[in-house]
Amino acid sequence: MTQQDPIKVMVVDDHPMWRDAVARDLAESGFEVVATAGDGEQAVRRARAAAPDVLVLDLNLPAKPGVQVCKELVGHNPALRVLVLSASGEHADVLEAVKSGATGYLLKSASTEELLDAVRRTAVGDPVFTPGLAGLVLGEYRRLAAEPAPAPDADEPGAPRLTDRETEVLRLVAKGLSYKQIAERLVISHRTVQNHVQNTLGKLQLHNRVELVRYAIERGLDEE
Repeated sequence: MTQQDPIKVMVVDDHPMWRDAVARDLAESGFEVVATAGDGEQAVRRARAAAPDVLVLDLNLPAKPGVQVCKELVGHNPALRVLVLSASGEHADVLEAVKSGATGYLLKSASTEELLDAVRRTAVGDPVFTPGLAGLVLGEYRRLAAEPAPAPDADEPGAPRLTDRETEVLRLVAKGLSYKQIAERLVISHRTVQNHVQNTLGKLQLHNRVELVRYAIERGLDEE
């Protein structure tokens, strides 16, 4: 994103003062706040009309819960990045949000600077979690991956074939590296990393980075 092309953000929270404060902080820092919403139904409607790059989403919403909002919007537009901003650090809430398609999860106790940094990183596809929660999410992926899954075996005829570079990028994604770190390690541009990830998602018929990490861990790519 260039400075002429600000990141478009939408803020969803049922507390007007909190919502307005977050929207103001984002706008003052150069983000383009394209919409706000106070309940789940309104959030889905306005997000589809405003097409934000990043949705800053509270989970506890009237009319429709945040996880449902996330599921519907990411299902409709897999390119949308969702950063959950919640008062709850409950593990069940975090995992449910991630499974519904959220890219990151930040507690409302975060500082303004942490929030702004999280929105910037979320916009480029980096998973952003309040410290302590990232390990929880990766641990859950491992637990899920240990369960027998009906996923097609990579060696089956007709299974999607990834290029060596796509597999390499996938392995680093599974290890939890950000796109920026992957770009530096492989000496390629950030944009090229994003392109490889998008191509891999398309080939594997997956919708977001969360599903991609799970796919990689199921195949042990994070341990090679």
